[in-house]
Amino acid sequence: MTQPILSVKGVTQRFRGLVAVDDVSFDVAKGQIYAVIGPNGAGKTTLFNLIAGVYTPGAGTIAFEGARIDGLKPEKICARGIARTFQIVRPFPGLTTLENATIGALLRDSDPDAATEHAGEILRRLDLWDKRDARAGALTLPDRKRLEVARALATKPKLLLLDEVMAGLRPTETDRLVAIFRELARETGVTILLIEHVMRAVMALAERILVLHHGAKLVEGAPADIVRDQRVLDSYLGAEALG
Repeated sequence: MTQPILSVKGVTQRFRGLVAVDDVSFDVAKGQIYAVIGPNGAGKTTLFNLIAGVYTPGAGTIAFEGARIDGLKPEKICARGIARTFQIVRPFPGLTTLENATIGALLRDSDPDAATEHAGEILRRLDLWDKRDARAGALTLPDRKRLEVARALATKPKLLLLDEVMAGLRPTETDRLVAIFRELARETGVTILLIEHVMRAVMALAERILVLHHGAKLVEGAPADIVRDQRVLDSYLGAEALG
């Protein structure tokens, strides 16, 4: 069996007695698009923070490309090839769109010209090239969302963690991002792990889904099975998921 690019085993995280993530295990295959869903407070972002190095698990292990990363600092994990976005986008508002993306590119390209060139390629892929000279603070929400993705992609990740990048977008904007992520995965081979409430996007993208509830794994499986699982319908999706 091929070794997964990400392996989470028995991970638990507590905050003053509150169990935010409870003995969660799952594997993500290289090149896969894998989704984590669940109601607010289910532990999804805490799980991302554990993978990205913001927290060290109280129990369990996290391995990336066969090597343990739990306990490493976020910058060390990013250097190994894991990049992430955040729910609340916070670009450098006084810098241009291109300058924001270039900061991410400088992780791999120490030459400023090479970093800027790579950042420009990412902006073109994300439909932001025409706004390369705009100040990030003046961008619309959809554009700031794409810039958040661009900054992460500019680090040339092997694994991209997307934290609710579709939230607040119109259906047409969501569909465009879905198309971009599909193309990105197909053309670059990057693995994508996403947290998302927009089931329109989850069903269009994910090859496999993990459902969290009260911090624990409720069920894991193919999208078609997940949306018909009675436990998921009762705890999160509701009957409208079948419509």
